[in-house]
Amino acid sequence: MTYEILIDGKPFKLDLSRVDGGWQCRLDGKEIAIDAVLPRRDVLSILVEGQAFEIKRERTATDLHLWVGPVRYEAVLRDPRSLVSRRASGAGDAGPRKLVAPMPGKVVRVLVSEGDEVEAGQGLIVVEAMKMQNEIKSPKKGAVRKLVASAGANVNAGEVLAVVE
Repeated sequence: MTYEILIDGKPFKLDLSRVDGGWQCRLDGKEIAIDAVLPRRDVLSILVEGQAFEIKRERTATDLHLWVGPVRYEAVLRDPRSLVSRRASGAGDAGPRKLVAPMPGKVVRVLVSEGDEVEAGQGLIVVEAMKMQNEIKSPKKGAVRKLVASAGANVNAGEVLAVVE
């Protein structure tokens, strides 16, 4: 299958097919040796040309993010054959977007106030999880309409921290 993928806005073409119980992968036309398993829901353990990665998928009502270690990437996956993908590609940043906690943790800092104007990619909230501080960034340019998180609060994975409109 061929997919169009945007990772943090950068486009890629991915060709994947099952071959002899494994995978054949071409990324932008270049053959890449991979092996992958799904050890649990929303987690992919992948070996790319001998280097191991654990990729965690974070899905919200409007976004898809991939975590590779402590780094979070915005991902858009388009199957060119899918009518839904073709319709969604024109959706853009319309409407409010919820920022959710990627994993259980503690809010260390809130970098904005309710009503503040923010840019896409601007850090809004810092959550500490497993001794790592993760900056939760705005998915779009807009205003912080609702700020649910407060410094020192414990949060659960998937819990809404703020709403940007």
